[in-house]
Amino acid sequence: MWLNLKFLSWLVLIVVAIHCQAYVHHTFVVKETPYTRLCSTKNILTVNGQFPGPALHVHQGDTIFVDVHNQGNFNITIHWQKIIFSTEIGTLWWHAHTATVHGAIIIHPKKGTKYPFPLTHAEVPIIFGEWWKQEILAIYNEAIFTGGAPNVSDAYTINGQPGVLYPCSKPDTFKLKVDHGKTYLLCLINSAVMDILFFAIAKHNVTVVGTDGSYTKPLESSYVTISPGQTIDVLLKANQKFDHYYMAARAYSAAPGVAYDNTTTTAILEYNGNYTPSSPPSLPNNLPYFNNTNASVSFTSSLKSLADKNHPVSVPINITKRLSFVISVNTFPCPNNSCADFPPYLFNFTAEDLPLYLETPKHGTKVKILKFNTTVELVFQGTTLVGGNDHPMHLHGYSFYVVGMGLGNFDKDKDPLRYNLVDPPFMNTIAVPLDGWTAIRFRANNPGVWFLHCHFDRHMTWDMDMAFVVKNGKGRNAHILPPPPDMPPC
Repeated sequence: MWLNLKFLSWLVLIVVAIHCQAYVHHTFVVKETPYTRLCSTKNILTVNGQFPGPALHVHQGDTIFVDVHNQGNFNITIHWQKIIFSTEIGTLWWHAHTATVHGAIIIHPKKGTKYPFPLTHAEVPIIFGEWWKQEILAIYNEAIFTGGAPNVSDAYTINGQPGVLYPCSKPDTFKLKVDHGKTYLLCLINSAVMDILFFAIAKHNVTVVGTDGSYTKPLESSYVTISPGQTIDVLLKANQKFDHYYMAARAYSAAPGVAYDNTTTTAILEYNGNYTPSSPPSLPNNLPYFNNTNASVSFTSSLKSLADKNHPVSVPINITKRLSFVISVNTFPCPNNSCADFPPYLFNFTAEDLPLYLETPKHGTKVKILKFNTTVELVFQGTTLVGGNDHPMHLHGYSFYVVGMGLGNFDKDKDPLRYNLVDPPFMNTIAVPLDGWTAIRFRANNPGVWFLHCHFDRHMTWDMDMAFVVKNGKGRNAHILPPPPDMPPC
């Protein structure tokens, strides 16, 4: 890694490929900034000195130019999560693969059009994160040295603040002030790289209306399950008595023996008005317990695309490539120096006792080559290896339809009969449940090399990742763009 590298990158995000309505310019300055949390101060990497970083508010149809100046001490990459062909609407996010560099991308409908849900009074990003007292680089180096998992975080955060349940944190707790009777759009983003989170608001339900930049059918729920890298848009009706209420988030972790941060972050929902608030505010009693797999799976499997005449879906029906990947904290060997379409042999992946030799992976880099416009079905099968775990799988370059999900071993004859091919959710990150499976479908119409990985950063560093190589198609728009003429050769 080169130290003290200063660079300027010019990023162009085209939110709609045609009929661009406006040009929006932003400048990002990446630099170290001192921040105080949990009674101590340390330098963290920020954008424009902000933690979380600045939110980008645009309309569908805008073209965004972002000048990124790196004034930090290390190289950095910024990933614009799922900005592809410009059909996105709602909440996305940008982030570096470091703990504190991230922010929201809020894509409003085209000017002159409306959301397919009632008008809201305000849109509020709610970003979940993590905080370590220790320096991030020291945590990384320690994990590399030991070969184990990195230390769990010392706190979770809501919009950069841990909340009143942590030391030295009460005065700066994030507050969302609302007017009674009005509706608010909360743009939830899980930037925590180590855990799936449960989120709830005391004495309030929310209505899910979008996820990962796509609309969903309204889903009323008393809680939300959100994976690392995932975004969820919810409507909050301020319809309870005038008071203060806690918003709270904590980890979902059903893997026995796997360390996790078992603390709870809070923010305050505060009704505007002249009254004496309860002291302390009400805590959510509807926040699922940390190992409630049924709550996690039930929420995610209830999401459905809006799928109306103005927002149609295009679920691949005639599948030309079927893949089945077994996912765990290691990999099954691929025979004949190629990446198999299926595991080399079948057995009970979710049994309590599996052969110990399966815990030792094989070294190797595997890719799966797809012809342009291939319709792909991919089934992720979870296991109990090394304690088992849920795995939030994220695919670069595409969104996909989540057509099925279940517990136990995937049955290739019975489970496809229960697929949702009418209104499955359109997502780019999906949690594969502990001891369960998830089936996705997408059309490989974006040529290039696309990364598929678990969004738990520790799992990604342990090589729970692979790549698809999608070949060029016919015509200019089906080809990878050539490198710019001033790009240095390898």
